[in-house]
Amino acid sequence: MNAAEYQLVLGRRIAQERRRHGLSQPELAALLDRPVSWLSQVERGVQPVDRLSVLKTLADALELPLAELTAGNPEPAARQPAGDSDRLLVVLSGAHALSAMLGEVAPPSLAQLRAGTDRACALARTARYDELADVLGDLLPGLEAAARNVPDSQQADVCELMAVAYQACSAALAKLGRCDAAWIAADRAMAAAERAGNLLLVAAGAYRLASVFLDARRYLLAEETARTAAAALRSLAELGDPDAIALCGGLTLLRAAAAARTNHASAAYGHLARARHLAARLGDHQANGAPEFGCQQVALYEIAVSVDLGDAGHALRASAAISTAGLSPSRHARMLIDVARAHAQRRQVSEAVTALLRAEAVQSGRFSDTGRVRQVIAELLAIAEPVPDSLRELAVRVGAPPPPAAGDGAGQDGACRDGADQYGAGQAATV
Repeated sequence: MNAAEYQLVLGRRIAQERRRHGLSQPELAALLDRPVSWLSQVERGVQPVDRLSVLKTLADALELPLAELTAGNPEPAARQPAGDSDRLLVVLSGAHALSAMLGEVAPPSLAQLRAGTDRACALARTARYDELADVLGDLLPGLEAAARNVPDSQQADVCELMAVAYQACSAALAKLGRCDAAWIAADRAMAAAERAGNLLLVAAGAYRLASVFLDARRYLLAEETARTAAAALRSLAELGDPDAIALCGGLTLLRAAAAARTNHASAAYGHLARARHLAARLGDHQANGAPEFGCQQVALYEIAVSVDLGDAGHALRASAAISTAGLSPSRHARMLIDVARAHAQRRQVSEAVTALLRAEAVQSGRFSDTGRVRQVIAELLAIAEPVPDSLRELAVRVGAPPPPAAGDGAGQDGACRDGADQYGAGQAATV
């Protein structure tokens, strides 16, 4: 069987074994520490499970031999990260601090370190990870050496640059799906910021760490990191410091996303309301630090959070009210993908396809977030009767699985009914 057929067979087996154990989808999802919507998509075969660790967790929860879930898999289950993520992992794994302590690396000038850090941030933002690995391969050892050799008057500057460089590394690793390594890099960023004595930069590192936890579906950890960091910044934000307000706002949006993905609607909408208040306080002031925050970011999160909660109507109303002027192509496309998710929850196939085609056009004929697009397309293929040609053609362009054969049970027990499915990989933290 091919990969798509294997995922369909795997999903049906998981659903069958779950019912045999008398477990509901929410009960099994809780055992797996995953969103209910993720399990729903797995059982329908639209969410691929291709890591051995995830299959092992499923097998243990269902009291099955692992071999029964991997049988028929045409691809290696323990797929290892390749290419860019491997190179960044190698850079992060280097004992640069030890070499610096032994005096084996000559420190570059502060100007060179600043230029290298700016370059690393630019490469991380534009997803040029291969070049980023090259830059960090020289930059991180240089920063570690400089932190131990420059005059005291430059120590804080060097440590701040180190914090920013490790943040860039963390952000790139998170986008490449290496949340374990991204966690390490974020922690190093916070430690460097603390050495610099820069409270706001420590908070920016906490924001990055909370984002990593959110991507890793460690929602309790994401909530606690964001909550405690925002609480620490509250007094500065109340004094009107723009950076503190922006950081509090960004952390509050992460809390909204975490609450939505754990089905706590009142908490999620409460966090959105607080973030909206902070954005109004910030007004037109420009914050110097991360994250980018304002009314537009709150509106984008409101759409994504509403879809994660299964509140398609709220999401569509929020999307109709937002101004897309000034949105980057990637953010505009992500918003349109969320709109498509909302229409899919309402089984509005034509409207969902239109939103996806608009997202594709915004990004000049290519999606930067093909994973979520494939999930939406797979859901639409399962519910469309008949399947529109435009949807079939879009599915081919993004490599989505083919529509299920009639009578194979797709769409049962967790299909998108009355907004119940939430597409758990909502990616709200990336807007």
